[in-house]
Amino acid sequence: MSDKKRAFDGSGETSSSKKLKSNDTSANGSSSAPALTGAALIAQKRAEIAAKLAAMKNPNLGLAAPKPVVPVKHSATVSSGPTPASGSGSGPGSPAPSAEAIQSRIKRLVENAHSRLAVKDNPYMSMPQSGKNKARPAEATQQGAGLKMAAHPLLLDTTPAAPQSKKDRYKPMQPKFASIKANTRNIPTPPPAPVPVVAESINPYASSSNSKDTGLFEGAPKDRSNRNFRFNPKGKYVALGNQMRQDNQLEALKQRIAESARKAGLDGDMGIERGIKRLPPPEAEWWDQPLLPNKRYADIELGITNLNIRTSDSPITIYIQHPIPIPAPGDKNKVALKPMMLTKKERKKMRKLKRADELQDKRDRVAMGLIPPDAPKVRLSNMMKVLTSDHVQDPTRVEARIRREVAMRKHGHEKMNAERKLTDEQRREKIETKKAEEDKRGIHGAVFKIKTLSDPAHRFKVRKNAEQLNLTGLCIFNPHFSMVYVEGAAKFIKKYKRLMMDRIAWTEASRPRGAEDVVLENPDPDAEDGQSAGAGPSGAEKAPGEESVTVSLEDNKCYLVWEGMLRDRSFSEFNARKCPTDGAAKELLGEKLKGYWDQAKNWKAEEEELL
Repeated sequence: MSDKKRAFDGSGETSSSKKLKSNDTSANGSSSAPALTGAALIAQKRAEIAAKLAAMKNPNLGLAAPKPVVPVKHSATVSSGPTPASGSGSGPGSPAPSAEAIQSRIKRLVENAHSRLAVKDNPYMSMPQSGKNKARPAEATQQGAGLKMAAHPLLLDTTPAAPQSKKDRYKPMQPKFASIKANTRNIPTPPPAPVPVVAESINPYASSSNSKDTGLFEGAPKDRSNRNFRFNPKGKYVALGNQMRQDNQLEALKQRIAESARKAGLDGDMGIERGIKRLPPPEAEWWDQPLLPNKRYADIELGITNLNIRTSDSPITIYIQHPIPIPAPGDKNKVALKPMMLTKKERKKMRKLKRADELQDKRDRVAMGLIPPDAPKVRLSNMMKVLTSDHVQDPTRVEARIRREVAMRKHGHEKMNAERKLTDEQRREKIETKKAEEDKRGIHGAVFKIKTLSDPAHRFKVRKNAEQLNLTGLCIFNPHFSMVYVEGAAKFIKKYKRLMMDRIAWTEASRPRGAEDVVLENPDPDAEDGQSAGAGPSGAEKAPGEESVTVSLEDNKCYLVWEGMLRDRSFSEFNARKCPTDGAAKELLGEKLKGYWDQAKNWKAEEEELL
């Protein structure tokens, strides 16, 4: 073997090689040493070969480090010198170490080197243990258990992801290993895996696993990193100062208001919420006080016999007090559902079935003896069938008796109908009830404009129909036009609208009806000299204070100006008044309805607007 130095093989174990080289030097500082004897050299070579075989046969060392570079390097360094390093200077006359000592030392150095490499390459392997288990290879620390166990770092892909384009995104992924054994030799050597960064603990004073790497003692604090400058934004303290000044001004304003209120004697209203003092809880609630003799809950300790529960004046009794049911406000406005409309044939069928049921029920009662049977109905037509023998003996007497019975049955039938018939007062009450029910469905109104309302017959129809349909409102006579305002139920407004627009012939004057006077039921209270508003020689109405003047009705017409829904009625009855001016008409209508007069005055029909 030559004494030349070999090139550095990149195994990273410089400390052990340097240590061996320093030991190989002689004590006097010279690099050369006297050659060993033949037996010692042979023992040394055998020890090297035995160390190599042991390293190759050990499976743990083979898995941890597939390329045992360090043992070769150590063996080279050991064999380069004439004598192995034993820790003390040896002269030419010192005895050579035994082969077993050399072999054990080489084995220990190889194991230490492999353990350090395993810990450095794999952070999941624990540090080499000391003591008896120092020679045991390092084991991987378990990260979790079961499905939560972390994968081995060699199985993880730590290479950074290269940027992909849209075309490369959907390409099939290439395998990370050679799929054919023939290609394994052509695979380039992969780069060394980067060492994962171990997350540092939150507490800098706690012991860390990299204390040996940093060279600091266990539990030493880290060096503080320099912090960058953080400049305050412009206007920060100006805004804070403005806010403080505004708060101070607000507090001063509150104090001035409180002082002025206190001087005025209104300090009781200021800060009511702050001045409220909660009362202490009562000794007994008001609903429990009638049951407690001393009105305190401490009376419960006396026992149930001493409480006011089973005494004569106790509020608890065997009787139940049911509250009086109060109908809801919306119940009175509910509209009853009308029965289903049946045809004439269906009504006849229902009546027939009902009468058949009643007759069968009566027959069953007669059969059970509850009621006596009816006497046979004898008529002149069936007299021979019912009274065979009696009719032969005295037919005149039998006929008289039959006629008397027929007359009695007719009288009873008419009497029953008369009793069932409503009186005039009941009939009027029924009509008024129906009108009131119609009002509950809603109040509607309408405004009509009439060019000329001078004919007495027209005035009578306008007023009388409004009264009969339970409509209230006002009829205003003006020299230019007349306006009629009515309000009431929607059903009656519809009928009155048909009267004003279709039924009354506004272009036809009233016909004379004789010389006798007609007295109306409701004379106009504003009529002068005691004359009725509707009385006249022709039996028609006249406007109050108006003389009979003949007016042409050729172009007379009635227009519907407005109709709609109202909240409530504005008048209690229907009246007719004469208002020669607009101001009098608006005053008569009132503040709420005076707009209808302007609307009717400015109303023009479509044909008039075109002209």
